[in-house]
Amino acid sequence: EKAVAINVLAPTRLASAAAKAFVGRGGGAIINICSVLALNPERTNGVYAGSKSYLLSLTQALHEEGKGKGLKLQAVLPGLTRTEIMDRVGKDINAFPPSVLMEVDDLVDAALVGFDRGELVTIPSLPEAADWNALETARQKLFPNLSRNRPADRYRLA
Repeated sequence: EKAVAINVLAPTRLASAAAKAFVGRGGGAIINICSVLALNPERTNGVYAGSKSYLLSLTQALHEEGKGKGLKLQAVLPGLTRTEIMDRVGKDINAFPPSVLMEVDDLVDAALVGFDRGELVTIPSLPEAADWNALETARQKLFPNLSRNRPADRYRLA
């Protein structure tokens, strides 16, 4: 319940209220901190991954709703970051290889560069933006086939 309250309920209420206020005054920005686990949910528990996936979806949806209204959104998807969160969940942050552990200052700097560049989704550790763009293009390509008046032929009984 705590994870849902922190990762779903609170950001939903805050982002909804902020978006409405920002649109009313002609502009504003919302930056949501998600997680790379939104894209790789099988690497963690379902509630955490699901809540981070929700926050990514919320950001993408608010982006569409706010187009042309002065609203700027960003979802930041960090990987492992040196914070106290691991202590809170009973894990030793130093047990992870240094090659997968980002410092907070580096994360924040990268997120702000992504924001300044107008990225809707910023993944600070991702070397090639083209990789995210390919995933997003593939996701968008699915859309015309996600709702039809009958099941796809591959689901027909023999």
